[in-house]
Amino acid sequence: MDVHWHRSDLRATDNTGLAAAAEDEVLPVFVFDDAVLRHGSPPRVAFMLDALAELREWYRERGGDLHVARGDPTEVLPALATEHGAGTVHYDGDYSGLARERDTAVSDALEAEGVAAERHEDALHQEPGSILTNQGEPYSVYTYFWKKWRDRPKDDPYDPPEEIADVPGAALPTLADLGFEEPDADVEAGGMAAARDRLDAFLDGPIYEYADARDDPAADNTSRLSAHLRWGTIGPRDVYAGTERAMAEAPDDDAGEAVEEFRGELAWREFYHHVLHFHPRVVTENYNEYEEGIAWRDDPEEIAAWKRGETGYPIVDAGMRQLLDEAYMHNRVRMIVASFLTKDLMADWRHGYAHFREHLVDHNTANDNGGWQWAASTGTDAQPYFRIFNPMSQGERHDPDAEYVAEYVPELADVPADKVHSWHELDHAERNRLAPEYPHPIVDHGERRDEALAMFKRARGEDPDE
Repeated sequence: MDVHWHRSDLRATDNTGLAAAAEDEVLPVFVFDDAVLRHGSPPRVAFMLDALAELREWYRERGGDLHVARGDPTEVLPALATEHGAGTVHYDGDYSGLARERDTAVSDALEAEGVAAERHEDALHQEPGSILTNQGEPYSVYTYFWKKWRDRPKDDPYDPPEEIADVPGAALPTLADLGFEEPDADVEAGGMAAARDRLDAFLDGPIYEYADARDDPAADNTSRLSAHLRWGTIGPRDVYAGTERAMAEAPDDDAGEAVEEFRGELAWREFYHHVLHFHPRVVTENYNEYEEGIAWRDDPEEIAAWKRGETGYPIVDAGMRQLLDEAYMHNRVRMIVASFLTKDLMADWRHGYAHFREHLVDHNTANDNGGWQWAASTGTDAQPYFRIFNPMSQGERHDPDAEYVAEYVPELADVPADKVHSWHELDHAERNRLAPEYPHPIVDHGERRDEALAMFKRARGEDPDE
């Protein structure tokens, strides 16, 4: 018998470590680790519990069980392996610095008891270090990374286990048991079945329109797989295999290019994981430091208005309210709200990263950090500091009929789209007549754009007036 230690791989199918452990009878285990739970949030933990309940049921339907425990895995896993005579504990690797420290500690504790620990690459097609420049360095520019990633072979999905040990553990805890309140957001369902439904629905048509419609938040023509990939309720090989089927069935060249566009997003996900692996400091530090340091404005009232979705910029407020309502935000809007915080409000990206970490069900250290530093012009392959999103033109371009705004900002639901997109230009009297409960813009975009450019120039050691 071998043990498989589930963490962010809450599935029985296409699971690298589980497949390796299942060459013989496998004992699946999940450990609620308080040191990890301290970094959790109600939406994420709710999704995790949902996925764990389904995973446990999957094992039980096949005559086994998911052994659940709570405690320090450096103590729980060696004791469990010793009790049941397991020779090896298998687990799928993670990429943050804290996760790697934990895994080293667990491996050391297991080996001290004569139990082998075997780490598997599972969440990525290409593990960190497998795609390097010709000089043997990790890539800092996505385009070159993508070209190599695209051409590398991808493994087929792994089969589920057949022999599962029936070693029941503790009951699954509730949110309250773990010290969390019920989330205010309407969190989507977790689990393998929900993930499969998401993938199948996306492959059944929307993927062929992905290139043209991916930036339309009202249409939401995206896969919505981010939470499932983050929690491992679906495997990356299953997703890629789905794109291969879609490519083979693409009705024309444009549809095939749309599939390739989606694959590019899968590669972006892996690119940021590679960045985090080689540069763990980026969780708290700028990837690219500025010569003089950035003098962020960090106005608490402005940041609070941004968090509430009350900035007076409709597309920004719609995104922030979607986040609070659903623990999710459309990716194009994530870029818009991030640019607004870091460029219009001139606030440190770390405020936004922390807010997303608290509220997003799909929060992933690598991808969220990469996205925030991209928007703040501090990251790898980042948006140049002088390219600053205009929130009004972004809204008009990507939500021309203001459908997305109307869904999440009900105060503007009856306001004509042209007035929504010119909200910043209307006088106070007209704004009060059209939507008396919706706020006036808290900043002037044009003025803040100039101030942000000057802030970044000073940080670069340049004359802000030139």
